[in-house]
Amino acid sequence: MFVLMLSASIIMFISSIMMSISSILSKKTFIDREKSSPFECGFDPKSSPRLPFSLQFFLIAVIFLIFDVEITLLVPLVSILKISKISWFWGISAFFMLILLIGLYHEWNQGALEWAS
Repeated sequence: MFVLMLSASIIMFISSIMMSISSILSKKTFIDREKSSPFECGFDPKSSPRLPFSLQFFLIAVIFLIFDVEITLLVPLVSILKISKISWFWGISAFFMLILLIGLYHEWNQGALEWAS
């Protein structure tokens, strides 16, 4: 156990030293306004280079991705149906679906699913 703790502390020490050295060496010393501005054929840009983005659309997309990943976690439940007891299968499935429904209810209650506000 001591050897494991010693190895972990040595690895943490070496990695923190490497991260701090790379952070110090990678910093640029000056920021040039011309290099950081967007380039548009040698002229100053007419409009803002950043387009407005709907935060509501982003939240709904993230919620969709989260629930999509959770649904893909349900797929292996079908494959273990033959090798597990039916009561365990339905218990685990119901518990997982309950977690999904509680998450959906929380998002709905917080107003994250309202498209128009």
